[in-house]
Formats: sequence, structure tokens, C-alpha cells
Amino acid sequence: MSEITDFDALREAMAENSGQPEGPARNARAEELLTAAEKLGIPLAVIEALGHQLKVYNYSSEKGKMFVPFARLLRMWDERPEDFDAYETHSLHWVFKWVSAGMLDQPHVPLASIEKWLGEMEHRYRLAGHSERAVRSAEHSVAAHVGDVVRAERAYAAWLAADRDSMADCHACELHGQGWWQAEQGRDAQALELWGPVLEGEYTCAHEPHTALASSLVPLLRLGREEEARANHLRGFRLVRAMESMRGAYAEHVEFCALTGNEARGLELLAERPAYFTDDGHPQSKLDFMSVVALLMDRLTGLGLGDRQVPGPAGREWTARELATHAREVALALAARFDERNGTTHVSERARARMARRPLVERLPLGVRSLRPAPPPAPVAAPVPATGQPDLPALLAEARRLSDTLQPGAVEAWAAAAAAAEGAELDPRDRAEMADHEAMSLGPEGTGLFERAAGHYAEAGDPGEALAARARGAYVRALAGDVDGAVAAVTGLYDEVLALYAADGTGIRQTASVVMSRARILTRRAHGAEGDPAALAEAEAAVREVLALVEGRAGEDVRLAARVAEARAMLGELAGLAGDLERAAELFARGAAAFTAAGLPWFAVEYEARLASLAHHLGDTAEAERALRAALEHGGAQLEAPGRAQLHLQLAEVVGGRGEAVEAARHALEAAHWADEAGESATLGAWARQQLGGFLLRQGRWAEAAEVLESALPDLTAETHGDGAVVQTQWWLGDCLSELGEHRAAAERRLQAAEIARHWPEQHDHATLAHLAGESLGQAGLAAEADRAYARAGGLWRELGNTHGLIRSLRARAWLALSAQDGLGEARGLMADAVRECEAAREAATDEEFRQQLVAELGHTHRQFGDLLARSASEDAEDAPVREVFEEALAQVVRSAEVFASLGDGALHSRTGAELAAGRLEADLGRPADAAARARAVLAAYEGHGGMEAGDGEGEVVRARRAEAEQLLRLPGERPD
Repeated sequence: MSEITDFDALREAMAENSGQPEGPARNARAEELLTAAEKLGIPLAVIEALGHQLKVYNYSSEKGKMFVPFARLLRMWDERPEDFDAYETHSLHWVFKWVSAGMLDQPHVPLASIEKWLGEMEHRYRLAGHSERAVRSAEHSVAAHVGDVVRAERAYAAWLAADRDSMADCHACELHGQGWWQAEQGRDAQALELWGPVLEGEYTCAHEPHTALASSLVPLLRLGREEEARANHLRGFRLVRAMESMRGAYAEHVEFCALTGNEARGLELLAERPAYFTDDGHPQSKLDFMSVVALLMDRLTGLGLGDRQVPGPAGREWTARELATHAREVALALAARFDERNGTTHVSERARARMARRPLVERLPLGVRSLRPAPPPAPVAAPVPATGQPDLPALLAEARRLSDTLQPGAVEAWAAAAAAAEGAELDPRDRAEMADHEAMSLGPEGTGLFERAAGHYAEAGDPGEALAARARGAYVRALAGDVDGAVAAVTGLYDEVLALYAADGTGIRQTASVVMSRARILTRRAHGAEGDPAALAEAEAAVREVLALVEGRAGEDVRLAARVAEARAMLGELAGLAGDLERAAELFARGAAAFTAAGLPWFAVEYEARLASLAHHLGDTAEAERALRAALEHGGAQLEAPGRAQLHLQLAEVVGGRGEAVEAARHALEAAHWADEAGESATLGAWARQQLGGFLLRQGRWAEAAEVLESALPDLTAETHGDGAVVQTQWWLGDCLSELGEHRAAAERRLQAAEIARHWPEQHDHATLAHLAGESLGQAGLAAEADRAYARAGGLWRELGNTHGLIRSLRARAWLALSAQDGLGEARGLMADAVRECEAAREAATDEEFRQQLVAELGHTHRQFGDLLARSASEDAEDAPVREVFEEALAQVVRSAEVFASLGDGALHSRTGAELAAGRLEADLGRPADAAARARAVLAAYEGHGGMEAGDGEGEVVRARRAEAEQLLRLPGERPD
């Protein structure tokens, strides 16, 4: 670190320190710079160093340190005001507001002292001729803090009534403060209306819209505007994450997580900022933070997770229950100190109310990965009547009702009945049905239980149901992979049940069950037969036998109606195996419709999903979309999380494909949420987040998209998702970061993507990403790195035969070279190379349209060449070397106008732009008549131009060109015609 030896070096060092991240390191450097300033013996240097110290303290967690430098500044002003220049005079009065607010946030500062400083501020502002607007704003803060609503409302009205002047807070900060008061008073809609211009970016400053976004979260939730709350959380947290001074706003994001079922994300936020638990420099924000920590920990404890380990103050491990107690104690102790100072109970009441808040939304999906903490499983209790014993007959009746009508929950109902029947005497029928349904719940492990159920059915005198149970067991064998064994087993059962049915020894329901099991097994075999016609034919015959047996005979029997519907769908499955996709789609649709007509829509979901895939493959996106929507509707609450995630993700793809990015984003968000719920965050969830990020990017929601894409990226792998998905995600993220002004980070993402694409056979993406990385590196001020990236892209564009890309990379490198010391020669050479490449490609072009594009590119290259030369010679044009460069620049711009003129009306605006640039250069060279001639040529070109009155971009260009031409005509000795 170099020694500060003069005032300029001090100012440079302070400017550099201002650009450093907030925190103790920046504060310590400010203290060092004050010491250096004192050694210079220049009063203004000390004043500026004190002001710098005040600023960095204010924007840090050590706000309490700013009172000492402010008191010293004020004393210096009172003793020698002539030592202060105009800027420092303004700054001294400005920071009165910081100090008054800072005192309010420090409970050790007596309220009387704060009121005294408020009076001092009012007196000094009056002496300086300032409006009382800032004074009344400060008074409002004091009254609101102590809970004096009457005084606060009076000061609020006076604040708004007073004139805005140079001492008033910026528009963004004022609107935030005004909206905060409205929200405190329960007027959420008015608060959000006031915050609107800040949230929309009309007014911004160093801490806005950061704080307005955070403050808006709870009001939006209270108004039911959940989509906006989600968006503001993602946008706002990204802004406050790296700003140490914003603990209060950070706390509001933790609070949002606690109130929306995002407890796990709340824990992640706490883990990112361990120092927030202990930093004491700003007690008010510590009170805010510890209050929401208590709220979050109480929420976890209420979910049965009180013993879960959570992030907390360093030095020990914490459970949620322990941290809840600690955070509450710290928050209430701080609140008590404020109340003791204030002589009220307002701060404690407010803290208790905040800690007692209940969730405003059961679960608000955010799109970023954050698994909800799973509470310990609660035991399923059987209904207990007044006698204190489970009501077994009622449980059996309910289980039979559900299973007879194929309702969801039948297996669980039989499990509850079985648990209640432990040790009880049961008849064979009861035992049979319990074993049968337990076997269904076990899948491939249930084969033995099906046999036991069959024995109980036989004992109960129902041989047909015994055969059906064994047939179900055979199908389970097929599912487990023993298809041949299953075929052998079911063949005998099939023969037996048909004989029994013919002899009136069993009913149609039992017979249909065996026949359907056989059809399922043969269809399973057809899947493994790789399109064997014989296997397909046998399976189809088996399915049609189900229809022949049941169709037209179902009546009110839901089970039989379900057999018909399933058989239709199975025929669709077989048609698909045979390659008749259109027939398959038709049969899936009929099967799904039959299930719905039978009052069993949840069974239609599987076939609607298959239909959607087929329709998409056949190019019928409208039918695919209809089927997916139907599947989601029909699945209802019975649709399990993995299936729901898949359906939403497919629907996002279809809807997004027709340009509906907003709705597509909603479905991708739902897909990400349900993938997380299904435990598939790293696989399906990563896909959904990647898609969600892309759809948000399409809408220009850069910050939200960046948060989501950054969340997806760690889970996306080439092995699971393909390297194309990884590259696309990095690419999109680079685009977002570029739009957000985070150019260095954007370059990193683009270079990472380019490194993967470097290994692909087709190199266009590699070239594009290298070019984009060059743009980002250049915008980040890394000229040498940018030049290397552009050179890499240029080499690739050359290999690909992409002349446009090559020329643009050469032009970009030329501009970078110009920014280097003595870089004009290299810049001129690179721009000349661009001209030569363009001319050579134009001469070689055989396609007329392509040739015309190259002519336009040549015109732009000459124009940029001229602009580059003119910018390099910004000194007095009377100097001979400079004049020579201006003449060279003029020649390039004139050539640009000639090239554009050869393209006719299609390049009119480009031509007139070049003509005006030439006119400006003529004027700089002392040739006003020539400049005027070019201006008249531009005006003549736009005579009768229809775009002049247009309100779009075309009209704007015409008006701008004419205005500039008329300005050129006003040079000495020239007038408009």
C-alpha cells in the first residue's frame, strides 16, 4: 500500500476505498486515510477524510462509530467554516440526517439528546436556508420509533407539505420511508402504491430498490399478491446479499421464508451471514434480525423439528429449539433497552408481534432449490369411538366402500383396519381382503401374500376371487421380471376361471379380473418382444377378450367400467408398439375418456400423459397441451409429486413453445416445486429450474432468472442432463449477469460455457460464447483478456466461414486497442483488416442477398473506422498531425456513406448518419460550407418521408436526423433554406 504524500493521492485512495465491499476492512482503511490526511497539514483534506469515514461507517454494521467524526466535523465548521468548500458544506448538513437516524438506532443515546440534535438540525438548516422537509422527516422517524402515532402523523404530513430541496433525501429513499409508515399503519395497498416507482426502477440509489423490495414482502403476502412477493424476494435478496450494512433488509427476507413455508431457504440465508448473529455496531438491525430468527426457529419447532441442528452464533452447535430461546432473549433484551430509553413499551410490543406472526402462505414455491424440512412421520391413528376401542366394523365398511368403488386411499384404509384387527377374531373374508390389499401395497414383494389371500378367499367360499388373487400375484411376477413364469401361471388360472364362470361358479367381476391380469401379462411380454407380430397379436386378442366379456355389461359396477377403460388404453399401448402412433393416440384418448365417464378421472392421468407425448411427437401441440392440462386436472390431489412435476414440466415446454413465456414460467415453477417434494431436486428439479430460468429471461426478469439459474447450475451435470443443458444454463446466466451490469461474472460464465463447447464437433456456439465473453470482459475493463477472447472468436469465425462474426471481432479488437497507450497504430491495422476481409468476402459472394448483407457490413466498418480515428484525435484540429488524422477519418466516413447509398432506400438511415458524421468532421476541419452541403443532402433525403410523423422508432430516427442537420446549418455563415 503506497504512502499518501499529497492531496490528489489521498482523494484517489478514498475513491478506491469507496468502491470496496462494505465492512470492517473498508472502515479500517478509512481510519488509515484520516491519519494520512492529518499528516498533510491541509484542513480540507482532513474534512474530506472525515466525510469519507462518516460515509463508510454509515454503510456498514459499525454505524455507531460515525458520531465521533461528525462531532469533529461540526466543531471544525463552527470554528473555521471557510475551510469547507461548497461540496463539503453540503455534505456536513446532509449527514445531520444520518446522525439523527443513527442515534435513534443506538439505545445508549438518551432520547433527550436525540431531540436536542433534532432541534440543532432544524436550527442549522434554517440558518443555511434549507427547507424543513428533511427535518420533519427526521422528526417523523423519532415519533414512529417511540410509538407516538399522533406526532408521527403530524410530522408525516409536514414532511410531505414542505418543499423538496437539496437536503431532502433522494426520491427513492423518501418513497421507501413513506411507504414503510403506511405499511406500519396497516395500509398495505397505499404502501405499495408509494413504493411502485422505486420497485419499477424509476428512482434508485445506493440502497434502493434494495430496502423497498425487502419491505414490500409482507404487505404483498397480506394482500394475496404472492407472485409479486416471490419475484421481489428473488430480486431483492440478490441485491442485499453482499451488502453488510443491510442486516435489517436481510432479516425481512428471512422473515418472508418463515411466513411462506420456505423454512429451509431461511436456514440457508442464516448460514450465509454468521456475523449477523453477533455484530453489535447497529442494535436496531440486530433486534430486527434476532426477532425473525426466533420466528423461523419457532416455525421449525412447530413442525416437529425443534431438535434439528441449525446455523447460529459461532462457538457452539445449536438446535432450532435452543436458538429460538436464545434469539428471543436477545431480541427482547435489546427491545427493553430501547423502551427504557424511550419511556414506552412500543419497541418490545412490536418485536413480540413480529416473533408471533403466523405463516401467511402454507407453501410458496420460489423456483430456487430449497427442500422443505420433513417433520417426523406422525403415526396413523384408527378412529376411536367413545368406548376407547377402534371401531373395527366401521373401518372394514369404509375400506370395502373405497375398494369396491376404486377410490383413492383404499389400500391405506385396509391397512388401518388390519392394524385395528390385531388380535381380533376375523372371518376368512376379512382376512382375505386384508392380505389382498397388503399385497397390492408391497408390489413385487407381495407375491406370497396374494397366495395367502387366495387361501382365505377359498376358505370363505369364493373360488373365483381366489383365482383372481392368484392372477394378481402372477402379474406382480411379470412386473418383477419373470414374464415367462407369469404367463405359465396365469394360463392355468385363466382356463380355470372360464370353466368356473361357464358353470355359474363365479361372477363376471372375478372372471374379468383374471382375464385382465392375463391381458396385462401378455402385453408386458409384447413390450419385451421388440415388436414381434405374434406376441403383439396374442396380447391384442387377450385385451379384446376383456372387452368381449365386459363391454355393455358394466351397468353401475365401477370396477367393470374400469376394465373397459383400461382395455381401450391397452389397445392404444399395443398400437404404439406396432408403430401405429395415430391409432395409439386415438385409443389412449378413448381410454382416458372412459375412465373419466366412469367417475375415475385419476386413472385417466397415465393415459393422458402418454397421449400428450404421442401428440407432441406427431406435431399436434394443441392436443398435447389439452391432454397435459386434463392430466393435471384429473389427477387432482391424488397425483403424486413426481408425476405432477413431469406434467408441469412438459406443459411448460409446450406452452413456452408457442411463445407464452409467462404461463410457461408458472408451470416450470410448479415442476421445480414438485420435483423438490419428490426428492428429485438434483435431477428433474434441475431441469425444471433450468427451464424456469430461461422463461424468466425471456420476460426480461434478469435478477430472478439469475437466482434460479445459479440455483440449478450445481445440480446440472453432463452425465445426467447432457453438456448442452450445462452450456445453455451458463449462457443464459451470462446474459442475465450482463444485463444486471455484473460484467466480470458474466464473462466467467460465458468462458466456462465456451470451454465445454470447445469440444463439440460444431463450433458455432463456441465462437459465439467466446465473442460474448469478449464483450463482457471489455465492459468489465479487462482489455487484455477481452482481446484474447475476441481473437479466439475471430479464429473460430474464420474457420466457420462466418465473415460477419470475423469482421465484428476485428472491429471490437480495434476499439480495445485504441484504449491502450499508443494503441492507435494497432487499432488502425485491425480496422483495416476488417475492411479487407469484408471486401474480399463481398467479391467472392455468389448469393445476391448475402452479398447485400456484406455491403451493409462494409458500410458499418468504414463508419466505425472513421469514428475510431476521430476519437483518437480529439485535440485541436489546427495541429497538423491531428488534422491529418481527421482527414483520414473523414475519408472513411465518406466512403461509408457511399457504400450505404449503393444499397438504396433500405440503408437510408445508415447513409444519412454517415453523411452527418462527415459533416461534423468537415466543420471540425474548418469547412462549414461543405458541412452545410452534407446537412442539406440529409434534409433532401427526408423530404416527404412518411416516417416523420410516426410515433415509433422510425419517426424518432427521422426527427433526430433532421434536427442534427439543421444544427449543422446553423454554423457561422450558414442558415437553413
